Amino acid sequence: MRKIRVLIVEDSIVIRELLEHIVGHDPRLEIAAAVGSAEEALRILERVSPDVISMDIRLPGMNGLEATRRIMAERPTPIVVVSASVESEDLQITMNALQAGALAVLEKPAGTTSGEYESLAQRFGTQLAIMSEVKLVRRRVAATHTRAVRTRTIATHSERQVASHPGGYRMMGIVCSTGGPSALVQLLGGLGTGFPLPIALVQHITSSFLGGFASWLESVSPFSVTIVTDRVTPVPGRIYLAAPDRHLRLEYGTLLVDAGDPVCGQRPSGTVLFESMATDLGAAALGVLLTGMGDDGAEGLLQIRNFGGHTIAEHESTAVVYGMPGEAVRLGAVCESLPLPAVAPRILDLTLSMQEVA
Repeated sequence: MRKIRVLIVEDSIVIRELLEHIVGHDPRLEIAAAVGSAEEALRILERVSPDVISMDIRLPGMNGLEATRRIMAERPTPIVVVSASVESEDLQITMNALQAGALAVLEKPAGTTSGEYESLAQRFGTQLAIMSEVKLVRRRVAATHTRAVRTRTIATHSERQVASHPGGYRMMGIVCSTGGPSALVQLLGGLGTGFPLPIALVQHITSSFLGGFASWLESVSPFSVTIVTDRVTPVPGRIYLAAPDRHLRLEYGTLLVDAGDPVCGQRPSGTVLFESMATDLGAAALGVLLTGMGDDGAEGLLQIRNFGGHTIAEHESTAVVYGMPGEAVRLGAVCESLPLPAVAPRILDLTLSMQEVA
C-alpha cells in the first residue's frame, strides 16, 4: 500500500525532528520533506508533491497563515495546523488559517518522555492520514455579495419541504466539522445583525483551542459567543458553544451541558444537540448541517425533520468534506440541500415572517 507523503513545516529543529520521528514510526505515513520556513516549503511544494502538510503557525518570515493562503491558491494541499500555543496572538493566526483553508488544528506533541506523548502522537498521525484524503480546489478571493444577489438553489423537489408554520422557529442549530470555520464565517456573515433566533453551535475542534475559537468567531461574525458551562436561557443575537468535552443539549427551553458518552465518536455531538432540539421544540426547530467528515449530526437532523422542523444541509458542490451532510441526505433527513452561499439567504427567508409577525 502506498504511504501518505507528509511535508513538515516547522522552524524549531527539536520539534521538527520530533514530528519526523512520529511520522517515521507511523506505518501509514512517510516524510516527503521537512523544512524550517514557509518560503522553503513553497519552493519545493511542486517537486515533493506531498499528500498532506503539517504547518507551524509562528515561522520566521512568512507565517503559517500566509503560507496556507498561498498553498490554497497555487497548489491546494490538505493542511493540518500544529500549534504550541493557545495564547491570543497565535490563536488568532491559527483560526484565520482555518478560515483560509487549513482543515484542522492540533497541539504540538511534547517530547517522547511526556506522559501525553503517545496519545498526542497517535492523534497527530491519524489526523494527517484522514486529512490527506480530502480533495481541495484552488481558493480565489471572493467578491462580497449583498443579500439581493442569490446563488441558485440546488435542491430536488423531494429535498424541499415547506416548514409546517414558517416563521415559528425558536432556535437554530448548526453543526460542522472539517472545513467548518471557513463555512461559518460565510454563513454567519450572511445572516447579519438582528437575526431573530439564538444559535446553538457544534464545531468539532480540539478542546484546548475552544476558548480561542470562541473569541475568534465573535471577532469575525455579527454575533456574541457564549461557552455554556451551566444552564443558560438562550437569547437572539448570540451563539452558544458547549464547554470543552461536553455535549450541548436543549431542555425545556434551556441550554445545558453534560458529560455523556461520545456519540458518532464526538463530544460534543451534533446529533445530541439536534435530537434535543427536536424533542424540545418540535416544528419550531431549524437545523443546519455543514461540511464535515464522518456522520455526526445526520441522525439528529432526521429527528428534527421527523418532528416537523426544517432542515438544511450544505450541498456537495461547496462542502469541503461531504461526509456529514451526505449522510444526512442518504438518510432522508434533509428538507433542502443548498450550496453554502445560498444557505444564509434561505434562512433569512424562513425567519423573515417571524419579524413581520412580531
